[in-house]
Amino acid sequence: MAADFNNLVNECSFTTARSSGSGGQHVNKVETKVTLLFNILNSQTLTEKQKIVINEKLKNRINKDGILQLTSETERSQPKNRKAVIDKFITLIERALQPVKKRKATKPSAASIKKRLERKKQLSEKKSIRRGTIEG
Repeated sequence: MAADFNNLVNECSFTTARSSGSGGQHVNKVETKVTLLFNILNSQTLTEKQKIVINEKLKNRINKDGILQLTSETERSQPKNRKAVIDKFITLIERALQPVKKRKATKPSAASIKKRLERKKQLSEKKSIRRGTIEG
């Protein structure tokens, strides 16, 4: 699967821009912010099923043209930000393609049932005391 990620990274395009944050005047002169652009629909590496899954799970990060856009500007150098944005991209794709485990239905244990009934009984007694008994 690692080779697949290398192919995915090769399909990405990168742009740079001036970054905000630490660095003093250096920040105003050097383009350290890196933006990764990945066109999901035009990917040769991903299967159609994978494209559908990624589009569904990452829909809040994908623009109307079907391009996944990630940025990194935490580091003070462009190569470090490039590596950071690639790591972020790989992590996102791995998580999106991970199959969701089906929940196995289980029955409550005897102890949990007993505990729930005890709690209900306590609450019932507390409320009856608050109400007061009206006789007659």
